[in-house]
Amino acid sequence: MEYVYAAMLLHALGKEINETNIKNIIAAAGAQPDDAQIKSVVTALKDVDIDKVISEAQVAQAPAAMAAQVAPAAETKKEEHKDEAKSAEEAAAGLSSLFG
Repeated sequence: MEYVYAAMLLHALGKEINETNIKNIIAAAGAQPDDAQIKSVVTALKDVDIDKVISEAQVAQAPAAMAAQVAPAAETKKEEHKDEAKSAEEAAAGLSSLFG
């Protein structure tokens, strides 16, 4: 994963994503660079428009974020219905004691 992070850092800085740059970042972070993994990441990202992928990922996350905001509201409504049911049962129990 650190190789992808290195590539993203290079992209954010406007630098070329190549084996040398990724190797330098990994080494600077104190890890031992793996040439095979570096080559794999560089090859995989060769024809990828990173800005486009990021914007598509943000659009895909928007519905999930909205659903996460709606879910707690739905749970609150369920709890309110439970409370109403309990108070109706309690009221019925209290009335039955009057006639019991």
